[in-house]
Amino acid sequence: MATSTGKSKQKKKNVRVDFTPMVDMNMLLITFFMLCTSLVKPQTMELSMPSNDKKIQDEDKSEVKASKAITLLLDKDNKLYYFSGEANTEDPKSLKETDYSANGLRAYLMERNLDALEKKAELDKKKLDNKISDEDYKTELSAIKGDKETPTVIIKAFPGASYRNLVDALDEMQICAIGKYVIGKVEDVDRTLIKNLTGKAPEEN
Repeated sequence: MATSTGKSKQKKKNVRVDFTPMVDMNMLLITFFMLCTSLVKPQTMELSMPSNDKKIQDEDKSEVKASKAITLLLDKDNKLYYFSGEANTEDPKSLKETDYSANGLRAYLMERNLDALEKKAELDKKKLDNKISDEDYKTELSAIKGDKETPTVIIKAFPGASYRNLVDALDEMQICAIGKYVIGKVEDVDRTLIKNLTGKAPEEN
C-alpha cells in the first residue's frame, strides 16, 4: 500500500495591522493631558521703586537708608561679605564674611527681616485657607515687603564673582521676602573694606 511521503504545505497569509485608529487615540490622550495639566506660570521678581513723595526730607531718606541698608559684596571663589549701614573703613570688623548656605546669608537676612516673614506666613495661611483672593494676596504681600521697616539690600559683584553667585543672592531675596533690593556698582570703599579684613584687595579684572 502506497503511503504519501509529501508534507502538506500551509499557505502563508500577509497580516496587515491598521494603525489608523491609534492616531485618533493619541490625539485624545494629548488633548486630555493638555486640559488636565496646569501650565507653569513664569516666575517674576518684584521690584520696589523709590518714593516720589516730595514731602520726605533728605535727612529722613538718609536716616532710613543708613539704618536699614545691608550691602552684600560678592567676590571670586564664592566669597561673600556683608556689612550693615554705612561703610566704616576704620573698623575692620564692620565687614563680615558668610556663605550662600541656609545657615549663612539666609539666616542673617531672615533675622533682619523677621517681622515681614511672620506677616507673610500669616498671609500665606489665609491664601491656603482660601480666605483671600490672589489679587488681594499680591497687594498685601507687596505692602509687607515694601514697608519702611524692612531692610534694603544692595548687591555688589566684583569682576571675579560668578553669574551663579549673583543668581544665588537674588534667590535669597525671594526666599527671605526682601522687597527692596538693587544691584549696585562696586566702589573703592568696598575694596578697602575687604582689604582691611583679608589683607588683600579684590582683583580689578
